[in-house]
Amino acid sequence: MGNPFGFMNYVRREPPAISTTERIKNYHEFHTPLSKEEQKRQGERCMHCGVPFCQYGLPINGMISGCPLNNLIPEWNNLVSLGAWKQAYERLKMTNPFPEFTSRVCPALCEKACTCGANGEAVTVRANEYSIIENAFLMGYEHPQPPQVRTGKQVAVVGSGPSGLAAAALLNRRGHSVTVFERSDRIGGLLMYGIPNMKLEKHIIDRRVEQMKAEGVIFKTGTNIGVDVSAQDLTDRFDSVILACGASQPRDINVTGRNTEGIFFAVDFLTSTTKSLRDNGLTEGTFISAKAKNVIVIGGGDTGNDCVATCVRHGAKSILQLEMMPKLPDVRADNNPWPEWPRVCKTDYGQEEAAAVYGEDPRVYQTTVKEFVADENGKLKAAVLVKLKPERDEATGRMMMKQVEDSAYTVDAELVLIAAGFLGSESYVTKAFGVETDARGNVAAEGCRTGIPNVYVAGDMHLGQSLVVRAIREGVDCAREVDEDLMGYTNL
Repeated sequence: MGNPFGFMNYVRREPPAISTTERIKNYHEFHTPLSKEEQKRQGERCMHCGVPFCQYGLPINGMISGCPLNNLIPEWNNLVSLGAWKQAYERLKMTNPFPEFTSRVCPALCEKACTCGANGEAVTVRANEYSIIENAFLMGYEHPQPPQVRTGKQVAVVGSGPSGLAAAALLNRRGHSVTVFERSDRIGGLLMYGIPNMKLEKHIIDRRVEQMKAEGVIFKTGTNIGVDVSAQDLTDRFDSVILACGASQPRDINVTGRNTEGIFFAVDFLTSTTKSLRDNGLTEGTFISAKAKNVIVIGGGDTGNDCVATCVRHGAKSILQLEMMPKLPDVRADNNPWPEWPRVCKTDYGQEEAAAVYGEDPRVYQTTVKEFVADENGKLKAAVLVKLKPERDEATGRMMMKQVEDSAYTVDAELVLIAAGFLGSESYVTKAFGVETDARGNVAAEGCRTGIPNVYVAGDMHLGQSLVVRAIREGVDCAREVDEDLMGYTNL
């Protein structure tokens, strides 16, 4: 332990963000990394707890507490504090195959469970992780490591999101020959087209993919398994098949006027912007544009926030973000103690930017859409909104959000983005492979093994909509099961 008093001697310092008025002029990441000396001090703030909840990663009261990857956080915090960057990298890579992703997009469950945070401010775990992996790339510690011996086993991975990439990377390094199939035009899945550049610039994904190619992983884009290639063909040609297609079926809303022109799913909107950015630098007419439009974003989660931030950059006239539920408290309630995940109100980067541009927070709570209104050409011109209030349902005893009588009002809207979550995997893939699904559309499995021989499942396709860090953990676990079944044992 480098400094047992670090958590008392130093305050938490996060990588500074570029001002809202500057960063909305582009689509780049907008945090400036701390100096190595400052990052060492932040590492010293770690208390090296006897029971480090930061690396626990299991549910407490129904919510994940700590890192699902069980990252050895106190160990590499200590190594950072000592300036032992290579050793810190080696400890980090023992549990996390893609720290460059999680250090950018993870909501830092580790920090929410940090003991420092029980009575003060948590350690900057995510920023420490970022510095470790980016220094590793810079210094050449992170480099292609192709296996010296091949096993002769062939593995197919369907889907190139975080779980598919994690499984592919580990199984390839084990010596199996891995082919990743992606229906889109680029590798990355959710990482590529579901997360905006402001949170994860796409050259970071390209860097990892190029390294995996150098290690021997084969990538095939524009290949839709179950359409372009049959499931039978895949199971015949490969010893094992991993389904990692995500929970890509968006949840819709059923209200009058839903088919009006100008209403899109959030994932399609975000995809169009990222694809246009990469294809042609966001040329007008090549993406779903919010420019000069009154925008309504339906959904208060991370995807909704990403839509808000993207609309700000497009030059939207106004933005409303609708949240059905009441506003969460600003600080932990008594019934939500540490180290549970804090159920508190979070103002994210997109909401900060919208407030700076339009003068107020875009979020409207306990509100939903009752009707969409079209003009004479069938294009969206307005939306009828209605207020909601919590009431206990007599039949189930559960609290439900019910409409408040005579609370409807109309707002101008030319673009609506539905960010209401996802309903599970797409049925054409599950039907093609004959795997069972549960009531939520997730693939049923024992561990990661489906009921079909040599067919496995990982990530959101198994868990339902979740976090990148949990998807990576699923890929790691799935790789271990596949390796064990192929070889009779596993050293992953």
